[in-house]
Amino acid sequence: MSPRNGLRFWAPAGYLIASAAMIFTVGLPTSHDLVFAWFALGMAAFSVTDLRHRVPRLVLEWAPFIGVLFVYDRLRGVADGLVFPAREVPQIHVESALFGNPIPTVWLQSHLWHGADHLHWWDYAVWLVYVSHFFATLVVAAMLWTWAHDRFARFATMVCALALTGFTTYVLYPAVPPWLAARDGEIGRSNRLIAIIWHHVPIAHYGSLFEKGQNYANNVAAMPSLHAAYALLIALYLWRVVPRPARVLLALYPPAMAFALVYSGEHYFVDCLAGWVYALATFGAVNLWFERRARRALALEPALAD
Repeated sequence: MSPRNGLRFWAPAGYLIASAAMIFTVGLPTSHDLVFAWFALGMAAFSVTDLRHRVPRLVLEWAPFIGVLFVYDRLRGVADGLVFPAREVPQIHVESALFGNPIPTVWLQSHLWHGADHLHWWDYAVWLVYVSHFFATLVVAAMLWTWAHDRFARFATMVCALALTGFTTYVLYPAVPPWLAARDGEIGRSNRLIAIIWHHVPIAHYGSLFEKGQNYANNVAAMPSLHAAYALLIALYLWRVVPRPARVLLALYPPAMAFALVYSGEHYFVDCLAGWVYALATFGAVNLWFERRARRALALEPALAD
């Protein structure tokens, strides 16, 4: 094996080994800054034989994308109460009109939840699906940038547009999630299951996601559910990119995320439905904008050539 080919193999292998060691000793990073630093090292490792050209491009193309996500993280925690008080009752009325009483969160927990001392496999599966939200968009972006670079900018634009429209909605319509409404006695018995399960997962950090002191935590940023929105956006964007067998997993990801969110008490189904509407609108609008820009560039080519 030549030194170049050896480096091409051992750099990614070393990164994967180091990542596994980090997860099992320190835990999973969950904030965008740490996750991006982790993935940036991965992109460098998989591009190690062309770092002189790839690193400047990485900084230039990822800086706006990560900048928007960082701003979103810092502002989301103060979005509630800026304009209007948090809304609690409208979501419950819509949920009851759709499903009757008890609403889905209360019904699911009454049938599937058996307490913190009796966790089942589906509780851990729900935790895994829920926490995938904190990695999935950046994983997809990193993979596109590394192996399908022409598709990266469009996906990054969709992610940023979804974050900004979601933040705007949180400011205009702060919404109380089911677990918080249950504390006020509005919907019946409901627990915040993710927070409970988190304590039983040895590779997870609990405080960084659920302590109000963290800037990217907001207890009333429930409408729309960006967990649900990003899950659908990923499925839509990758549908024509991945092999056909992988489409089964893509098709299952949005409903699995919605189930995890509703069962865990993090969101009402109507929050997930709103997230899907936001994802569809963002997917369509950004695609339309890129296609119009491409047509405009083609129309200008003869003029530029002269």
